[in-house]
Amino acid sequence: EEANTPSARAKQPWVVVFGHRPMYCSNNDRDDCTKYETKTRVGLSPDDGFGLEDLLYENDVDLAVWAHEHSYERLLPVYNMTIMSGPDAASPYTDPKAPVHIVTGSAGCREKHDGFIDNPPPWSVVRNSEYGFTLMKVLNSTHLRVEQLSVEPDLHPVDKFWIVKNTHKYSHPTSDNHV
Repeated sequence: EEANTPSARAKQPWVVVFGHRPMYCSNNDRDDCTKYETKTRVGLSPDDGFGLEDLLYENDVDLAVWAHEHSYERLLPVYNMTIMSGPDAASPYTDPKAPVHIVTGSAGCREKHDGFIDNPPPWSVVRNSEYGFTLMKVLNSTHLRVEQLSVEPDLHPVDKFWIVKNTHKYSHPTSDNHV
C-alpha cells in the first residue's frame, strides 16, 4: 500500500512484482498455474484470503513477473480470468485495466523445457519454450518495455512489447465483484 501512495507513485510510478509460482500459464505440465483456482491467485481455498490477485489489482500493480515454468509466456492484462485491456482493443497494453503478467522461467535447467497446451486461453498471446532471458527497461513514467531473448541456437529476440500508462490507477470493482 505504501508504494501506491500518490507521493510514492510520483517518485516511482511503476510497481512491478516478482514471484516464483505464476497465477496464470498455459503449460501442459499440470502445475498449479494451469488450474482455474491457482493457490497464488486465490489462496489455499477461495475463502482463506491469502490469494495475491486481489492484492495486486487493488494496489494498481503494473507488471507481474513470474518464473517456475521453464518457458516464456506473455499475457494480456488480466484479472479474475478476464481480459482487461486498455480502451483501444488494438493496443491492449496502453492504459490496461489490470496487471500485465509474464512468465519467464526459461533460463534453463536439467529438467528441460515445459511445453504448452494446444489451445491456449484467450489471455495467452505469446508462448516460447526456448531457453532465454527477459530484459525490462523503464523509459519514463509512462513507458515500460519488456523484451524476451532466446539463446537457442543463437541470441535472437522472441518477443517485445511496451506497457504505456498515462495513469497508474485501475477502476476498482466493488468488493462483491472480487474472486
